[in-house]
Amino acid sequence: MSSEWAHMTNPTNENDGTTTTTVVVSGDRNQVPLTPSNPGNGVRSVKNTPARSSNPSPWPSPYPHGTAASPLPAGVSPSPARASTPRRFFRRPFPPPSPAKHIKASLAKRLGVGKPKESPIPEDGSTEPQQALDKSFGYSKNFGAKYELGKEIGRGHFGHTCSARGKKGEVKDQPVAVKIISKAKMTTAISIEDVRREVKILKGLSGHTHLVKFYDACEDANNVYIVMELCEGGELLDRILARGGRYTVEDAKAIVVQILSVVAFCHLQGVVHRDLKPENFLFSSASEDSDLKLIDFGLSDFIRPDERLNDIVGSAYYVAPEVLHRSYSLEADIWSIGVIAYILLCGSRPFWARTESGIFRAVLRSDPNFDDLPWPSVTPEAKDFVRRLLSKDYRKRMTAVQALTHPWLRDDARPIPLDILIYKLVKSYLHATPFKRAALKALSKALTEDELLYLRAQFMLLEPNNDGSVSLDHFRVALARNATDAMRESRVPDIISAVNYIVIVLISII
Repeated sequence: MSSEWAHMTNPTNENDGTTTTTVVVSGDRNQVPLTPSNPGNGVRSVKNTPARSSNPSPWPSPYPHGTAASPLPAGVSPSPARASTPRRFFRRPFPPPSPAKHIKASLAKRLGVGKPKESPIPEDGSTEPQQALDKSFGYSKNFGAKYELGKEIGRGHFGHTCSARGKKGEVKDQPVAVKIISKAKMTTAISIEDVRREVKILKGLSGHTHLVKFYDACEDANNVYIVMELCEGGELLDRILARGGRYTVEDAKAIVVQILSVVAFCHLQGVVHRDLKPENFLFSSASEDSDLKLIDFGLSDFIRPDERLNDIVGSAYYVAPEVLHRSYSLEADIWSIGVIAYILLCGSRPFWARTESGIFRAVLRSDPNFDDLPWPSVTPEAKDFVRRLLSKDYRKRMTAVQALTHPWLRDDARPIPLDILIYKLVKSYLHATPFKRAALKALSKALTEDELLYLRAQFMLLEPNNDGSVSLDHFRVALARNATDAMRESRVPDIISAVNYIVIVLISII
């Protein structure tokens, strides 16, 4: 592997990104404070930084209309309306999110509607009837014949989840989880597309140990049903609280490795989750060493390698600075992992305030506190790891794969996955000027052993020839080996087409 390749830096193509269309969410209405519900049960309350006192959630109830009109079986309440998601506009210096233009443009493209013709406003005050929404998804219509629905076990942004049991097929007599989304709450084409995309992502992402398994998608006149693996071990947040608010360093390390592993897989497939938080990680069983599973892809989206998104979505405590600036990519998920790692190690949120706008202000302006207890007793490697995930400059943040090779998490026995960053770096290098290539070659001599470890692992995943060279075919085959339907949907393989001539690396840095 040549020294030129060894020191390429993250390309920043902020001007060639495109936009997506998802519901604008400035905060999670179901955010659970990191404090036990019963302070007298022997569990220590979790402190908050930089402020030292907690306050009840500032968000209104997500169920303002009651449950009387639910079309669901008795005892199962309807999911909160997508249309009722609060859209918090805040004063300067935080410009109000205004997604109208790109949402309208995307809708016009999606529905095949051109620019509306200008016409006088009717004098009688009447309006033209709106185009009826197509709420048919093409999913199986026999949910009742295939599954027996049980009690409600959880709620998310836009749906609620019930336990169920399979009546036939591959899940016969097996317990499953069913996410139920009411069609009555799908009041816009965007909300319909969100559900369609969530199912497509769950179906396309297949085969990872730490990803909730997708079984089926059904629908009837009233609801969409997403059938998934039932995780009976509870939320990561509950485990944190049960341990007194934080994990030991070694136990936190095991959790972070599982989170990074599944996020690295999603990113390679061209999927950004956009709502990583302890509530969206479930344990498969009640066992202390059970696998952690990533759930809830309701805010997730497909993303091409050089694409930038501008929707303000996610949960306030975990949202990255660049999301608030309305230009972000996969690095936003890494920031959220940094927040989770911070909480695991010390039991506090790195950014906290009494209001949503205050949280955003802290995310944009404040730095995490590494001075208070227990940080002085935490290893330097662990603190460096968290700092590098919570860098406000997304270009300096580690990728999920790079984080797995960090000294705090390093394990020679654990295989390192392929990183899409390598493809971006090669593309950037090939488009660089001769002067920049010469500069990169000189800088490569100063690479640290930690950086070389990551590059060697990626180089070996390309399966170089005996003479230490790789060609464009090596990159193509390595990507194809890891491909899923999600990768094809997000058009990640298109990056190979952008690298339009063979890349030869004559000497490997070993």
